[in-house]
Amino acid sequence: MVDIGADEFEAMVGEVFDALPPDMVAPLENVAILIEDQPQGARPRLYGLYSGHPLTRRGVYGFGELPDRITLYRNNLAAGAADLDALRARVRVTLVHEIGHYFGLTDARLQELGWA
Repeated sequence: MVDIGADEFEAMVGEVFDALPPDMVAPLENVAILIEDQPQGARPRLYGLYSGHPLTRRGVYGFGELPDRITLYRNNLAAGAADLDALRARVRVTLVHEIGHYFGLTDARLQELGWA
């Protein structure tokens, strides 16, 4: 388990996101990336969660429509990492995985691509 503060974790997420390939992040539109702690006892324990309408199932956003959300669960990510390098790698995989859901990729396809 890695003991990491909220500000340090947020900075890490920003660095990881900024290092992702431009062709992966440039098409993201109306997506908020949130950092939360998943409540204790919640099941299943998640590293991240995409909430929204994947590109494959969406029309045109209308006025006042809330953004899609990618939520990263800091407590679960930190608990599953042995050190900061492992945490950074897990954050990257989780971001890529949830961005894949934005593009309409299923968990099975993400697994095939090594993004699960």
